[in-house]
Amino acid sequence: MINSVVGITLWTDDLDRLYRFYNDLLRLPLHSNHGDFISFQLGENMRFNIGIHDGVSGTSGDPFRMMPHLGVEDIHGEHRRLAQAGVEFLRPPEQEHWGGWVATFKDPDGNVLQMLQFPT
Repeated sequence: MINSVVGITLWTDDLDRLYRFYNDLLRLPLHSNHGDFISFQLGENMRFNIGIHDGVSGTSGDPFRMMPHLGVEDIHGEHRRLAQAGVEFLRPPEQEHWGGWVATFKDPDGNVLQMLQFPT
């Protein structure tokens, strides 16, 4: 029986560019760097990975097919910081009917991600 998600991997043909985005700009906590595969530790049991894949070329052909959600404590502050750094936002922070906040943005490969702030 499957009982959890323990990781997600985004493949690219430009790992250096994605590494700078996820490590330097988003400031995800680095778990390991094996040259062609880089892993970030999110929470106790979750890894967010990026890696080189020879079947991937250019920007994402279907960027909405999978949308990772990254938890934040201050969505407005993160939105400001990332927007000032040139991150392309498709949706600024908006409060959802269930009380949480969501903002949607793109990484350098065109993958669509969301920041999510749970209600307090």
